[in-house]
Amino acid sequence: MADEPSWDDIFSDQPGAGAPKSARDAAAHGTERSPEESAAAANPESATPGAATNARVTPAAPSSDQPMTRREARAAQEAREAQQNQASQLPAVTQAAREAEALVTFEELTAGTASADSGDQAAAPTASVGDGGRQDPPRKKRRLGLIIGLPLLIIALLGAGVAAYGWVNYEDKIREIMGWELPNDFEGSGNGEEVIVTVNSGDIGSDIARTLNVAGVTMSFDAFYDLLLAQESDPAFFPGNYALQKEMSAQSALEALLDPENKVTDRLLITEGTTLPNTLEIISETTGIPLAEVQAASEDLEHFGLPAEAISLEGYLFPATYELDGGQDPYAVLDLMVNTMYEKLDAAGVAVEDRYRILTMAALVQREAGPNTDDFYKISRVFYNRLDQDMLLQSDATVAYGTGNLHTVWTTDAERADAGNPYNTYANPGLPVGPIGLPGELAIDAAINPAAGDWLFFVPINLATGETVFTTNVDDHEAAAQRLRDWCAESDENGSYC
Repeated sequence: MADEPSWDDIFSDQPGAGAPKSARDAAAHGTERSPEESAAAANPESATPGAATNARVTPAAPSSDQPMTRREARAAQEAREAQQNQASQLPAVTQAAREAEALVTFEELTAGTASADSGDQAAAPTASVGDGGRQDPPRKKRRLGLIIGLPLLIIALLGAGVAAYGWVNYEDKIREIMGWELPNDFEGSGNGEEVIVTVNSGDIGSDIARTLNVAGVTMSFDAFYDLLLAQESDPAFFPGNYALQKEMSAQSALEALLDPENKVTDRLLITEGTTLPNTLEIISETTGIPLAEVQAASEDLEHFGLPAEAISLEGYLFPATYELDGGQDPYAVLDLMVNTMYEKLDAAGVAVEDRYRILTMAALVQREAGPNTDDFYKISRVFYNRLDQDMLLQSDATVAYGTGNLHTVWTTDAERADAGNPYNTYANPGLPVGPIGLPGELAIDAAINPAAGDWLFFVPINLATGETVFTTNVDDHEAAAQRLRDWCAESDENGSYC
């Protein structure tokens, strides 16, 4: 419109009092340009790059001849803001570079990985123009996470190792403390699988508890043993064979052993290692023949055709299960067992004149060995090595047998020193005067075919598993013997074996 004032008129009419309020005001008051500057402003594309840069960074010199146009005022304002931003970014760039340099130096000193990460570290101190000179935060966080996380991982692994060791070695105690104890008893009266359990004369509660557990009748030794301890009066157990089932509760097993209906009378079961006195009692209890009659028949050695060296039927009755019809007299039962032993010896190639020697050694091996079959042959070799070197056999089992302690192999110093005990191989040279139990086929074979080796000592260190240590010198043997004593003292269950 013709009468509309121009921008120059508007600016020139503004009052001169007071300070300018904006970049536009500042440009409108007291700023003039030289002809060259006016020409550059009118034709910005004709300016050189350097001039353009300087014009952006430093505003034009003020001129009093003519006020700035709006474009010139805006350019001046942008130049000042750019200068301020550049000045403010310099400390950030410097600080970021210092932090990156310090981080690289720390990694080089601690992890030795500066060379492996040289590509990353070379870029770290250089500020990026696009992000205002700040270093990329995620990379720094990853490194910090590694520095913090690695020690935590190591600590966690160490903690897991300690926990695993404690669990393996102290599981029972940990379960007891934490209330995580596993059940130690079955429920019900069994799984239907029959098992014959033998109660020997003189067996006490711990002996029967161990027998039931080994046979698979009860889940644990403690289940039955603790039940016996809780009884108001001691149950009366009678020697003999009893038909029970596997996986019975302790209460069911106790009731079955006390029930005469469960006593086996049509089968005679004699296990390996059973001694003659216990065998005669089992025969009596199974057949109903009075014990006195069975014992009298067993003393008639001439009737059974024993070797001249034999002093009793001990060792000459073969341990096995025999079917009975209920009509046998004591001689018939004993004849059956003796003849079975002779058949086994003949089948193994043992000459008649060697029966006494082989059975004496086999019974010794049977009594000393545990459930590990290989140990039978090693134990046989130990005794033969000692005999070949004129060493005393020093078997506690023989001493205990001679004292009448048929349920243990532990002896005292006085018992081992008693040469009047003909079975005492600590005080008397050579084999004992006869077998100390009934050997089975495995023990007989071991007596005939001992393993190769130079061992002179052996001792079981775990009577439950039969783990046995064989050594060639007395120092190692004594160390192993101490392990056995420590094992026996660990629990009532272990003590029942000792």
